[in-house]
Amino acid sequence: QEHAYPADELMPLTCRGRVRGQEPSRGDVDDALGKFSLTLIDTLDTLVVLNKTKEFEEAVKKVIKDVNLDNDIVVSVFETNIRVLGGLLGGHSVAIMLKEKGEFMQWYNGELLHMAKELGYKLLPAFNTTSGLPYPRVNLKFGVRHPEARTGTETDTCTACAGTLILEFAALSRFTGTSIFEEHARKALDFIWEKRQRSSNLVGVTINIHTGDWVRKDSGVGAGIDSYYEYLLKAYVLLGDDSFLERFNTHYDAIMRYISQPPLLLDVHIHKPMLNARTWMDSLLAFFPGLQVLKGDIRPAIETHEMLYQVIKKHNFLPEAFTTDFRVHWAQHPLRPEFAESTYFLYKATGDPYYLEVGKTLIENLNKYARVPCGFAAMKDVRTGSHEDRMDSFFLAEMFKYLYLLFADKEDMIFDIEDYIFTTEAHLLPLWLSTTNQTVSKKNTTTEYTELDDSNFDWTCPNTQILFPNDPMFAQSIREPLKNVVDKSCPRGISRAEDSLGSGPKPPLRARDFMASNPEHLEILKKMGVSLIHLKDGRVQLVQHAVQAASSLDAEDGLRFMQEMIELSSQQQKEQQLPPRAVQIVSHPFFGRVVLTAGPAQFGMDLSKHKAGTRGFVAAIKPYNGCSEITNPEAVKEKIALMQRGQCMFAEKARNIQKAGAIGGIVIDDNEGSSSDTAPLFQMAGDGKNTDDITIPMLFLFNKEGNIILDAIREYEAVEVLLSDKAKDRATIFKGKMIPNYIIDSNLEMENMDQKLSENDSHKQNSEEATSAPQDVGVVSEEPEEGESSDVTDPDSLSPAHTDSDSVSISNQDSQVPGTDEATPPEPACTQGDNQPQEQKTETDSNSKANWDNKVQPMESILADWNEDIEAFEMMERDEL
Repeated sequence: QEHAYPADELMPLTCRGRVRGQEPSRGDVDDALGKFSLTLIDTLDTLVVLNKTKEFEEAVKKVIKDVNLDNDIVVSVFETNIRVLGGLLGGHSVAIMLKEKGEFMQWYNGELLHMAKELGYKLLPAFNTTSGLPYPRVNLKFGVRHPEARTGTETDTCTACAGTLILEFAALSRFTGTSIFEEHARKALDFIWEKRQRSSNLVGVTINIHTGDWVRKDSGVGAGIDSYYEYLLKAYVLLGDDSFLERFNTHYDAIMRYISQPPLLLDVHIHKPMLNARTWMDSLLAFFPGLQVLKGDIRPAIETHEMLYQVIKKHNFLPEAFTTDFRVHWAQHPLRPEFAESTYFLYKATGDPYYLEVGKTLIENLNKYARVPCGFAAMKDVRTGSHEDRMDSFFLAEMFKYLYLLFADKEDMIFDIEDYIFTTEAHLLPLWLSTTNQTVSKKNTTTEYTELDDSNFDWTCPNTQILFPNDPMFAQSIREPLKNVVDKSCPRGISRAEDSLGSGPKPPLRARDFMASNPEHLEILKKMGVSLIHLKDGRVQLVQHAVQAASSLDAEDGLRFMQEMIELSSQQQKEQQLPPRAVQIVSHPFFGRVVLTAGPAQFGMDLSKHKAGTRGFVAAIKPYNGCSEITNPEAVKEKIALMQRGQCMFAEKARNIQKAGAIGGIVIDDNEGSSSDTAPLFQMAGDGKNTDDITIPMLFLFNKEGNIILDAIREYEAVEVLLSDKAKDRATIFKGKMIPNYIIDSNLEMENMDQKLSENDSHKQNSEEATSAPQDVGVVSEEPEEGESSDVTDPDSLSPAHTDSDSVSISNQDSQVPGTDEATPPEPACTQGDNQPQEQKTETDSNSKANWDNKVQPMESILADWNEDIEAFEMMERDEL
């Protein structure tokens, strides 16, 4: 409300609203933004759940007065349905409930429902297809195929996009008595059901909206399909139509037969369901244990939830995607609520206090790692703890709601939550809709369903008294075998020194351990039939001739060594970039809460080997480009130097500030508006010479992140930062330093607590903050083909005590694979993962109105309220929501 309204979302790092067309485009993610105050609408019923009835009443008045649904803008049908239409219907549901109670909303006359109906009609043009499946996007003003619509040419949509409409559209029909909405949603579901793969009873991820052909034929319970299954079961609960339950049970049987590999849920091919389609899982599947609870299948829900919790305990948050051995695949975390949702439903089903401890961990991690001065920032990389300037509307709509309900007692609620069903966006729809305005005739299609032998179908609505009669240890007995599943799948590597302590012959030389300067290694290579050829350009070529090996066993070792070296080279091509680093502002009034994603340097101090990082106050150098001798060394000495990119090599800048006495350096991009949110990770290369003389750490910040530090300097003269491989918690940052008690983490022993903020004040602060959407990031990597270049660097260069500039190229049976000087062999790590941000592109909107302009405020005013309420953080960090 304070920093972003009436924008769709809050940008929590820069404390301003995100207005579509005025920020760099994030691709499909921005399709959720329609200049209709998205976050406010999405959060309406959350306010009532939190017992913020006065704030709810004011918010409804703002929506009625200010929100315009007739904007010339292209939006996602799926996102607009679940967030905006669902938000309006959820707001209407609780508004009429409050009005009936007689204290609040007495003036309300269905205004939110009228807006919902208007929006419903604006979405209907998307359904103008022969199949009945909607187009993925629609123009709010011009529809789909209008000359000015700028949409309507798409041919594909995701299964969840077309199959997650029935709750909102049916509720709209039941509330208004207008059947057309429910009819269109049912037709879309019917078409998907007819197009399921009949032998496996699975559906694919993407379908052609005109022909019904499956475009992507992989199937799972995560992104692209997830809420289709959810809405089949919940449509039965809300509407009482048995056909939806029968369809769900048919799909569920297939899921448990093919996709469920406890505790994992792995995608398969719909035509060959015994064949896995991928070796990683995405975080959206975290909703599935909650759906299994609603279905009544508790055991696999407990197993999968426990596996996900172990991943969270390892990385603090659930990465967007992780592999079957629990390594990070995509490192982002946009504060998704699906795991909290499943935690709530498991606690409701089991009554096991263990799930309260899980919820406590979630709250602690949010406050410790995601909270920033103006809200909660999405994690750009769970490995480093760096932030993104975004906070999705679903964070307030779902995460706050489920966490509050997890800990709330019945007397804390002003209404009975059991009278409502949650949509996929956690909006509340009353169950009495099942008997209201039943204008759609039901077709008895029972004969279309196969008789399934699955006894757990009896459990449609879990009952704790039946499932867990006086046995609180039931869930624990299921969880116990999974306690160490993540750690066991990602064991600590055994060093060669440890390996050689055992009995028996010395193990063969491994490619990752090879050093071209080690005479013993060269002798081993000779025994294996591998020879070294020094090329004129300084590189070293490896060639194997099996006939020259000392024995057949040595020849086999040589062949394996060459294969490992080729694989190592391939990994270098895919992972040659160093991981991102972190710049953390630790001085007043930030105290470590703002973390900026920084690009690493291929020279200078390796922060991954110096866990404490480098800490100091920042100072701008003169000249600002750092390309000549520093003229203000007294201002730079023992500080971290700030400089601008350009006009000379990065290594030259580093040498100049090091000579002036700086303890580190930050290079700020000179490209106006560049940001780590939209640009690929940047790393600073050397100058082609030996850079061993550079011993200070150097990091690179894009223009947007750099300006955050520069703005802080303008407001607060002394700004202290920490350069590190990943963000540190505040207990580590301030260890041994004299600081206010409220900055120390709650896990430290604290004396002389001054004040505590009440629980309701904490909720009020959080519920008034707005959000932004995550950017979906993917990686495509290819193995080099035969004869293709593979870079291999002498691993000796990894040694901190010695650097060998020689590089190694490898050749098997006289085939040559050239190498380069710059690649660096990767080290196996359980948190290793690739991510490749999308290219930046800018979308403009000539019709932006003045009241949608970004709010640019000075740093002092942005942080004023936060300084006053800083003790609220103490309370939240002491495990109270």
